[in-house]
Amino acid sequence: MATAALNAIAAPLRAYGPVVFEGYEEPHAEIMALVWGPRFDREHAHTLLERRPGYVPQVLQAVRQAADHFDRLPEAERQRLRTLILRHRSRWDNIRAAH
Repeated sequence: MATAALNAIAAPLRAYGPVVFEGYEEPHAEIMALVWGPRFDREHAHTLLERRPGYVPQVLQAVRQAADHFDRLPEAERQRLRTLILRHRSRWDNIRAAH
């Protein structure tokens, strides 16, 4: 995957993910739900952001841009992104198990 495309999609997650996904038992599953289909699931993203209404104005534009980037990726690159999310989840699970 091109680094620029990956960074464009991951930037909002890195910046706002800890707040948006706070309290979720399986944050990686929520992220996978956003990118599982052939198009970014904007409705699910909106539902996630509604849980943090004070945060929505700060992240809405960034999420829209990430969604647009994802939708323009070829399927092979979308699948690579999904694989990277799963790999991150595996590492996350290993870290949590160690503590």
